[in-house]
Amino acid sequence: MPLLHWLTRDEDLRAADRVPYRLLGELPDLSHGAGDEGLLVQGDNLEALKALLPFYAGRVRCIYIDPPYNTRSAFEHYDDSLEHAKWLAMIVPRLMLLREFLSEDGSIWVSIDDREGHYLKVIMDEIFGRRNFRCTFIWRKVDSPNDNKVAITPDHEFIHVYEKNSEQAGFRQKSDEGLLDSYRVTDEEPRPHRDRLIKKNGKNSLRADRPTMFFPIEAPDGTDAWPIHDDGREANWAFGKKGIEQLRKEGRLIWKQRERLGEIVWVPYSREFASSDPKRPNETIWTNEHTTRQAKAHARELLPDVQPIDTIKPEKLISRILHIATHPGDLVLDSFLGSGTTAAVAHKMGRRWIGVEMGDHARTHCALRLQKVIEGEQGGITRDVEWEGGGGFRFCTLGQAVFDADGRIDPAIRFADLARHVWFSETRQPMVDAPTGPLVGVHGERAVALLYNGILKDRSAQGGNVLTRAVLKLIRDDLAATAPDFEGDLVVYGAACRLSDATLKDQAILFRQTPYDISART
Repeated sequence: MPLLHWLTRDEDLRAADRVPYRLLGELPDLSHGAGDEGLLVQGDNLEALKALLPFYAGRVRCIYIDPPYNTRSAFEHYDDSLEHAKWLAMIVPRLMLLREFLSEDGSIWVSIDDREGHYLKVIMDEIFGRRNFRCTFIWRKVDSPNDNKVAITPDHEFIHVYEKNSEQAGFRQKSDEGLLDSYRVTDEEPRPHRDRLIKKNGKNSLRADRPTMFFPIEAPDGTDAWPIHDDGREANWAFGKKGIEQLRKEGRLIWKQRERLGEIVWVPYSREFASSDPKRPNETIWTNEHTTRQAKAHARELLPDVQPIDTIKPEKLISRILHIATHPGDLVLDSFLGSGTTAAVAHKMGRRWIGVEMGDHARTHCALRLQKVIEGEQGGITRDVEWEGGGGFRFCTLGQAVFDADGRIDPAIRFADLARHVWFSETRQPMVDAPTGPLVGVHGERAVALLYNGILKDRSAQGGNVLTRAVLKLIRDDLAATAPDFEGDLVVYGAACRLSDATLKDQAILFRQTPYDISART
């Protein structure tokens, strides 16, 4: 597979590994509502994503991001004038972290224009796998004539779509009541229906194309009906013998008489009934999902004292994406939240959400907008989804790093915080419940334990952080109660180990010294 090369490529591919793990600290004054459907994080999104991984890795159904487009122009709220190599250095480590958040049936959608869109496609082929590329949508972002004195002006953007695993995202079709126009109701059959000719027409419709599909079907008068074109050429049926028999059993094999070459013959049809929720495939060119102009108008109406972001996306565009890629209750992530559109739409559509925004407008735009959503604001897609308000979100900022510049554990770090990072470094899975003892959990054939910060209530200098025979017995007792049939390896993190190498090997114990073995593995 062709790869994209630039000056700092090797360094940029490893950039995410060098990002420190930081804690999240909630600001109650900026949180809003009674529920916890949403999480809004203010801070650099590379560091924020690293901080969120131990909580949400493998749990996100849909990621939508609208990163800077590298347009060589300076927007009011962020700098979008990075040169090409620097733009790649920015986007690559973030995409690599985002990949870790996707569930097995998840997908990522990335808005971009044609300045970096093709380079982004090559990068995403490498990071997410070329086989997992689904399609590129084209969104018409303007709906009014442009009177600038230029020969060509762009009026569209792209949205690249990748699945975590090819064909597993379970994308949904688009509802379309217009499909009912092709169905009819009759005295004979009051349900909306239509009849389709069983004989194939067009390409590959001759007997020679599919000989096994040329066979007789018994007509109502006992004669044999054959697949014959109106000009007399031998054709083939659209169903095999088993399919025809199934139609007959279901009462959907319908016979009609028509003229062929001057003779009246019986012709079979398959009867199809209209769905109660008619759907059709999603087209890849989107022209009816509103535009930037309408998105700005909604933003000004919602927050009249706040200047809208120039690149704001309309709610209807994001709702189209979430309708295709998610279901109510699914988790949605946007790490370039901008004005908060993704979070607002996800909230209105009954999805859980995580939004990350670095600048002050995490507070001046996103938080205020989401407060309006919770209070039941009536713009955007509100009427389409019958939104009436409710729910809530937590507002967090990035706190201290788990490790200092020398790799030591910050003494203010709590046991539960370090346990979460230890668990993730060992299993690449988020922790479900915080442990109450040194046994952090069991994953497959590996159990993980952490001795830290006096978890054993030891008041000695080491705080009970040393693996001894007595401590090992406590861990083994907890392990036997948690997983009685466990026979795998036991990984123990601690400040020191008083057991011999022979004992460790004999009891299948892997000892990792803190903090060094933690920082090295994360």
